Amino acid sequence: MSRLFQNILVTGGAGFIGSNFIRYIFRQESFKGRIINLDKLTYAGFAGSLDDIVSSEISDRYVLEIGDICDSENVSRILKQYNVDCIVHFAAESHVDRSIEGPSVFIQTNILGTFNLLEEARQYWGNRQDVLFHHVSTDEVYGSLGEDGYFMETTAYDPRSPYSASKASSDHLVRSYHHTYGLPYTLSNCSNNYGPYQFPEKLIPLMIENMLEGKPLPVYGDGSNIRDWLYVEDHNAAVWAVITRGGIGSSYNIGGENEWKNIRLVKEICRIMGKLTQKDEEYYLGLITLVKDRPGHDRRYAIDCSVIKKELGWFQSLDFEQGLLETVKWYLENRDWVNIIKSGEYRTWMEKNYQKRSVT
Repeated sequence: MSRLFQNILVTGGAGFIGSNFIRYIFRQESFKGRIINLDKLTYAGFAGSLDDIVSSEISDRYVLEIGDICDSENVSRILKQYNVDCIVHFAAESHVDRSIEGPSVFIQTNILGTFNLLEEARQYWGNRQDVLFHHVSTDEVYGSLGEDGYFMETTAYDPRSPYSASKASSDHLVRSYHHTYGLPYTLSNCSNNYGPYQFPEKLIPLMIENMLEGKPLPVYGDGSNIRDWLYVEDHNAAVWAVITRGGIGSSYNIGGENEWKNIRLVKEICRIMGKLTQKDEEYYLGLITLVKDRPGHDRRYAIDCSVIKKELGWFQSLDFEQGLLETVKWYLENRDWVNIIKSGEYRTWMEKNYQKRSVT
């Protein structure tokens, strides 16, 4: 039997995956409730990514709360004011390079922020079992793979960067609150997401934007690092399946089963751009530039998705080639969104449009 929730708190709902997830939930006929989006609106959060929801006929079922998950008083107020019965926790600092340059904010947000959410949920929900805390994590907590093998739900944690270490810590906190206090939870570890509304610092949109501007296409090391790519829509379908039907106290690995070397991926984007723009593929290929590898760069990620497929009947809807084509098209067709992000004007836009916390 599926679990039904009336008031879902989505943390980090103005970010890449979170905004796509909110849009996905509202398309589900079984969901009749309300979504409260708690987002600090840092550099990677743009409230305008959900303007289509704000201007739609379901706008009364969507609330934006601008705030920090580390603010316990505010989190407590939100849980009570909206009678929250499910928390879907996306909010996190997630860029590995940034964690190497400045790890402090990763510890603050990813560890202390998660702790704060758990503690306030425990205080508000008490012994209720008709509620759920879903924690969204990453496959990077498992460390690095060799040429073969896959990450499974039973794989031992071996984080290699401040980012992955902070996510591993938050995973352990979530599990501890279940075993110690009986807090109902589910947890998912996903591979690299891609798709619409992803900020340009990430690999795929960065390459697209650099190609359009004729800038070098930086590829770490020799480009042979392997990542498993998951379309954001497929990820959100998996998270929804876990939230509504997954086993309480269970973890699920979510992957695209699309292992690509970074250099192959960049060359594929060059090929697609060559077809969709007026410049030749060879022009884009000539922009590829190998750069010094980053510290602790994991060699290969690959996820075994058999558990979620068997238990919940989830599967990927797009192969990587098709998903990548759709993603490149989206960035070419949505230049207004891209340009407001790249210019930094989205910060001014949000200050103008969201000066006060939205409360209904």
